[in-house]
Amino acid sequence: MKRRGHRPNQASGNRPRIWGRHPVLAALANPERTVRKMWATREALAGLDIPPVIPITFADVADLGRLVPSDAPHQGIVIEVEPLEDIWLGDLIEQGMGEGDQRPLLVLDQVTDPHNVGAILRSAAAFDALGIVTQDRHSPPESGSLARAASGALEIVPWVRVVNLARALEEIAEANFWRIGLAGEATDTLSKAIGTARVALVLGAEGEGMRHNTAQHCDQLARLPISPRMESLNVSNAAAIALYAVAARE
Repeated sequence: MKRRGHRPNQASGNRPRIWGRHPVLAALANPERTVRKMWATREALAGLDIPPVIPITFADVADLGRLVPSDAPHQGIVIEVEPLEDIWLGDLIEQGMGEGDQRPLLVLDQVTDPHNVGAILRSAAAFDALGIVTQDRHSPPESGSLARAASGALEIVPWVRVVNLARALEEIAEANFWRIGLAGEATDTLSKAIGTARVALVLGAEGEGMRHNTAQHCDQLARLPISPRMESLNVSNAAAIALYAVAARE
């Protein structure tokens, strides 16, 4: 996959740290990920095949706790990594141009909470989404918290960051994706809106929802059929349900 280099705000002096057994093992298995340092207990490394090029500092649990946010579940292992290189939207779309490829895209409009984005990445991996698209200035950077919430999916789901989300949605439409914006006020339910075309699901920030200009660049707005006793769902829960609906269509 063609990439365009590291993001300026995540140069080598500001490398993310990833912790926890599952996110760390996923990072080590990702050929696109460069691991610069590792801190770990001897117990955590028992049975693991760590590449010899990675410098390892053995540490106790208390020392590791000072390398990560308070109460972060590091499970005895922490790594420092280079951020993944950016991906062009056009290259991601090209990946989904194969005959019969119905993998959906996820477009997030100013979803900034790293736990939500991490959970969405996890659902995207579970339901074999083509990738996610976010606006560069209004999405979280890579971090240990995001990687932990993604449970390894940060390393396997392509993530495109764009400058202008409206232009990105136009490019997605040109590739014959049907752009469905999830909105609680919509008349049609998602099951009616999906149809048979390739789908791009567009989700807005929790509380505020999609911005008006983003909604204007959707082909159709749709809602999830939730009980009137609950006003809305967490955006990561909504993404998971929407992805399941696309996967389950006949």
